[in-house]
Amino acid sequence: MVAQVRRRAGCIVAVLLLAAFTAGWVGLLRSRPTLLLAPMMNLTPCLLTQAGQADQAEWLASCSAADGSAAKLVESTLRMLQPRPQADAPWELGYTLQAPLLAMLEHTAQGWQVNQTAVSRLVRTVRDNSRPVVLYLFSTHFSADAPVESALARDPANLAHTQRGPLPVDTYYGQPIYPWSVARTDNTITHYRERVIGAVLRELCQLAPAQRERIRGITLLGELHQLFPDFESGMGFASAYEISDYSAVSAAAFRQFLQGRHRSIGAFNKFMGSDYASFEQVDPPGKDIRHQALTRFSEHIDAYASGTLPITGWVHAPGYAESVVKVFLDGRFLADAPVRLSRQDVRAAHPEFGTADLGWRHDLDFRNLAVGVHRLDLALSRPGARLLHLGHRLISIMDRQQSPPVSVASIALPAMDTPDSQLSVSIDEPRNLAAYYFNPLAQEWQLFRQAQVLHYLQHFDQLVANSCMAHTPRYTHQIGPQFNPGWDSGKYAVEASLQARQSPRLGISLYGEASYGSSFPDWLRQSRWTRYAVTEFHPLRLLDSGQLRSVLTRHRQQGAEFLSFFLETRWQGQRVRAVPNMFSFDPDNLHDQSGALYASMRDVLAQQEH
Repeated sequence: MVAQVRRRAGCIVAVLLLAAFTAGWVGLLRSRPTLLLAPMMNLTPCLLTQAGQADQAEWLASCSAADGSAAKLVESTLRMLQPRPQADAPWELGYTLQAPLLAMLEHTAQGWQVNQTAVSRLVRTVRDNSRPVVLYLFSTHFSADAPVESALARDPANLAHTQRGPLPVDTYYGQPIYPWSVARTDNTITHYRERVIGAVLRELCQLAPAQRERIRGITLLGELHQLFPDFESGMGFASAYEISDYSAVSAAAFRQFLQGRHRSIGAFNKFMGSDYASFEQVDPPGKDIRHQALTRFSEHIDAYASGTLPITGWVHAPGYAESVVKVFLDGRFLADAPVRLSRQDVRAAHPEFGTADLGWRHDLDFRNLAVGVHRLDLALSRPGARLLHLGHRLISIMDRQQSPPVSVASIALPAMDTPDSQLSVSIDEPRNLAAYYFNPLAQEWQLFRQAQVLHYLQHFDQLVANSCMAHTPRYTHQIGPQFNPGWDSGKYAVEASLQARQSPRLGISLYGEASYGSSFPDWLRQSRWTRYAVTEFHPLRLLDSGQLRSVLTRHRQQGAEFLSFFLETRWQGQRVRAVPNMFSFDPDNLHDQSGALYASMRDVLAQQEH
């Protein structure tokens, strides 16, 4: 009897503890700060319009008035998205105020000077609109249609260099791409960015503290990364391996980087298996052993030379919502690759599939694999079904001498079925019978290129930290190439800028599955970030209001502090710009369900908290 009472008491305590834990967890989720929805509008025409022009549209006149700003245009646009704010909602509607740094320069008799009128209109927008705002200090390779851009592009010191020299001006969906360097901060492009940011900060510091406090965060520059030729379609593995930055300044900094990491040339040679007499002899790896004669093996570089081999592809398995590609190396299970990543190219080629979330990827570290020919087998795992063998690839891990490789022993695979005609599959990487070379110097070069990107961002982070805005959180506005299975992340070299640190905080652009699926939450849990921002958000597919609400709720619960998406400016209901940004949420935008997403966002913002 006593034992029964004790057991019963123990059960009651356990139930109470579970209830307390559950209540605490729910309370924790509810206590999360509201998520700021901060759509980003193109306000540049308002900031740069000339005062006193005849026949100005009403919205332009509100900008060019003596004390004008973009505040009314912002409010007109947001009121259409959310006519009536909701009390006790888990999110609030503000906006992202983009400061187009290079466009805020004008040519005068004294040379290029800060357009103080544009700066004042920008700052008065914060003053005149009471909504919370994210200040976006925008200046990346994407053109701002600024006259100074063509002048800056004539100076090689401002440009990213590949092995062939300075990159030329490129295009992205018909718009110019200027290949600005991230390898140095002593060039003119950096100087002009600093000047405009300094002018903006000085005016912001003249605002009343309560007005400045409307700025919830400051994002730095935009998607900042290393560059490569053919920006629109050269992000994959197939093209010749040309990457930035090989300028003389960058090469010298690389030698200093190596000396700081390895301390002595002896230690470096031991690490490398080389015989350099001094660090001054070390050049960045810049040749492909398959096509060019090498003086030293350490000169070799390609998409794989740093020791990572991507295993990628896509599969459409009708009737199975959850599929996993199992990777086997020499008959032994190696890894699971969930079928979930966005493949917009597959959706375009096969609209009948009804989804782009068909991609999978596993990155194989081959640095310590035995030299020789290895066999990779790919199998599809589906709930309640036998494995399906998708195919195999033979790959050669090569030594420095390019010795003929011999086959590595394999074990038998588990039993598998053969796919039927309903299954569609492609194994994109690796190519069959491809050869792979690991070069430790290429690994060091990639780490250095990542450090260049981070250093350039930190330079501007410190610039803001030295102002009255020091206590306003700063964020990156970074790209996440790892969520695109067909992209070579090494070309971008953003890994260091995505790692957890105190400042700048993580701000990341999420498109496709990464915006609503599980790949970003999985990455976030491993990254150690507890707070972040989504600086560009677009699912690239329809989400109804219930689905969108769930996605926004999950970002809020994961620690998102604001979420931004492109939004077309509207004045009294009419779109201001003739041709919308292809990624804008807008009733008239037919690209990627953007019109329907606008309607879903409008519905979400009209709903009460439950």
